[in-house]
Amino acid sequence: MITKRTIWILISMALFPLVTAAQGLDTTKIDQALGRSGQKTGDVYRVGFPRTDLQVTVAGVSIKPGLALGSWAAFSGSDANASVMGDLVLLESEVNPVMSKLRASGIEITAVHNHVLNETPQVLYMHYLGHGDAVELAKSLRAALAMSKTPLGAPAAPAPAPTSPPALRGRSMAASSLLASREQKP
Repeated sequence: MITKRTIWILISMALFPLVTAAQGLDTTKIDQALGRSGQKTGDVYRVGFPRTDLQVTVAGVSIKPGLALGSWAAFSGSDANASVMGDLVLLESEVNPVMSKLRASGIEITAVHNHVLNETPQVLYMHYLGHGDAVELAKSLRAALAMSKTPLGAPAAPAPAPTSPPALRGRSMAASSLLASREQKP
């Protein structure tokens, strides 16, 4: 006869793979492989690579890297069974070397196209999808990005915001002085 203890052992053995698969991603390892950190929203871990090295204009207007020049990677799944997909911002001369590196590591290229028209220099967008070990995917992505001029170091910290605009600071001090002098008059 099967005892209760045996039943619990069998149930535990059956559920163990499901519990370990649901553990998610060790984002610290992904950060180490990519050289920067990202942001986790739900089950998705997203890392950005803005092309701050590019000076792109459309009809004489500068395009900010955060607007239309942001490469990114989104990881989901578990450490051993992850998926990564994203979009890489590349110059035309960078497309073939990056594509070759990604394909050599088993990452599929799902599209290459443009998002902006009449920009200078011409910028192309490469969409990709990969499956496998999360750290290996991150290493493969970094190796492919190294074939471009995409900045791979940790992003610079944003400049601290001033407490008030510089133009108003002088006016505020002048207005304070004027008010103080009026209050002193009888």
